[in-house]
Amino acid sequence: MADAHGFEYMVRGDGSVVITHHGRRATVLRGARAEEFLADAASDPQGAMARWTGNYRRGNERVAKRHPRNAG
Repeated sequence: MADAHGFEYMVRGDGSVVITHHGRRATVLRGARAEEFLADAASDPQGAMARWTGNYRRGNERVAKRHPRNAG
């Protein structure tokens, strides 16, 4: 996986975790999912946030950029 950058997370008082990407909210995790994320983020926070939000490179970005729907 390519290096992920621009992610931040904040743990709220109720235990939920808000993950943002370049200042925009990407997802909110609650309960057991929030705890699982925090354990995963302990070793590689940027990679964990990319995985948990689904925002990581899939290898098709260049092809999608040339698609007629995305041109212009």
